Amino acid sequence: MNRNSSGRRYDREFKNNAVALVRGGRTITEVARDLGVSKWSLGHWVQRAEEGQMLSEPKTLALETPEQRELRRLRQELEYVSRQRDILKKALGGSLHIPAKRFNPGFESTRG
Repeated sequence: MNRNSSGRRYDREFKNNAVALVRGGRTITEVARDLGVSKWSLGHWVQRAEEGQMLSEPKTLALETPEQRELRRLRQELEYVSRQRDILKKALGGSLHIPAKRFNPGFESTRG
């Protein structure tokens, strides 16, 4: 599940929104950094839009059902959150230990 940024696929709406940000006055470098896309890809999208060519959606995305698209999005989100968790674990260096559950035999008898 560890994929690098190459090979990502962006739908037509994402590309159009990215191009609109550039046309709105922001630089390609800024927009590419903020959206996590390469400057080359964004520059290519802007160039195609300026030439009047419609930005295409990758065939793999065009053939996806809404459920497949949602599943792909959720997997990407899980990968991102897992990376964030791993970073935090490394930052703590194992100094924080929280037991999963403590056994308290008297707890059940005090509940009403």
